[in-house]
Amino acid sequence: MESFSLILAIVVITALAFDFTNGFHDTANAMATTISTGALKPKVAVAMSAALNLVGAFLSVEVANTISKGLVDETGIRPEVIFAALVGAILWNLVTWLVGLPSSSSHALMGGLIGAAIASAGFGAVHGGVLVTKVLLPAVAAPVVAGLAAMVSTRLSYTIGRKSDGKAAEKGHRAGQIASAGLVSLAHGTNDAQKTMGVITLALIAGGAIAPGSNPPTWVILSAGLAIALGTYIGGWRIIRTMGKGLTDLQPQQGFAAQTSAATAILASSHLGFSLSTTHVVSGSVMGAGLGRKGGVVRWSTATRMAVAWVLTLPAAALVGAGAELVTGLGDWGTALVAAFLVASSAVIYKLSRREVVDHTNVNGDEEPAGVVTQAIAAVTPPPASPVAAEPAAAPEPFAAQAAESPAVPAAEDLAAAFPAQATAPAVPAAPAVPAVQAADPAPTAAQAVPPAATV
Repeated sequence: MESFSLILAIVVITALAFDFTNGFHDTANAMATTISTGALKPKVAVAMSAALNLVGAFLSVEVANTISKGLVDETGIRPEVIFAALVGAILWNLVTWLVGLPSSSSHALMGGLIGAAIASAGFGAVHGGVLVTKVLLPAVAAPVVAGLAAMVSTRLSYTIGRKSDGKAAEKGHRAGQIASAGLVSLAHGTNDAQKTMGVITLALIAGGAIAPGSNPPTWVILSAGLAIALGTYIGGWRIIRTMGKGLTDLQPQQGFAAQTSAATAILASSHLGFSLSTTHVVSGSVMGAGLGRKGGVVRWSTATRMAVAWVLTLPAAALVGAGAELVTGLGDWGTALVAAFLVASSAVIYKLSRREVVDHTNVNGDEEPAGVVTQAIAAVTPPPASPVAAEPAAAPEPFAAQAAESPAVPAAEDLAAAFPAQATAPAVPAAPAVPAVQAADPAPTAAQAVPPAATV
């Protein structure tokens, strides 16, 4: 067993804490579509993903070597630098988890490492060529390639299964989706657990515990695999809800196509040593599957927020990592201050998350509200004409008949039809008869009516 100093032990523990957050932050990458389509129960899905993440951690060390040997100059790195990098990565993971955004844990880790290395040893400590070819270019290409592959696969699935029995085809796609989700979990363990292995190996080299250029020791591989598996089992339900319901509504055919495309891309990149973000790959494949189904839609408001988080991940984690490195450079009390800040910030974020609890019981309960783009399209699209609004208001039938005939004087029966009889009003008592003695005087005669002529 390698010799450990206190700071080295703190770094290893912090790295495993990051691996734990990576697990529950990225569970959605493997199981969000499987849960949203009902192929697996939520707790069964995360348990299966946790087991396969542990197995995947033992399949390769190529990505770990990229982190420990290629991205930064390991000769000028102190354990405090690794600790500061992990602080930046953990805080970014927790913030994006709180708001339910599936950002890249891999880029958070590399961003924190780049910022801390630059703050410690200058820009020369970062290998720019490796950063561009194995980090930035795959980050741009991965979601596009996975999305196109998922879109084509979705259309093929619907075309081939058009004439098949609906229930049998759906059952087959669900089984295929479970298998492909397991493959994504295996690939996630192969890719993401290795990043923590690489960080711990780099810290061991910086602390003089192992020789430069060494591969990750077996205990590092095992501990990293267990940490990410435990985090996966806890389940990042907030991000699972965003990935499974917030981007698009998936059917089993789409889930199968998305998972298969993502797993293929992740496993290929791990074999080539690319530090690929599984979040980018799975998000791209989910959007491609949403566009591949006729009538399918993608909620671009959610996709836009995710894209903004992806762009901010590297610089934000780098800034936090650089600031943490400047404080740890002040001495042991600086390291203790950064550790206290990390614990306090994590506790605050956790307390905020309890205001709206999302777990396996309600992960599929709420759908993403319509965004700005969707609302704008709905505002300019004319609503379908209702039957009442489409026809001009017609006059009552009796009046229409009268208007057509246009009689000079309405007949009595027409008036009776137009104005139906009302309820009979109470009779008004008749005026009392005038007595005979009070009868009016007889009308004047003609002679009396003519006034006499005026006398001249």
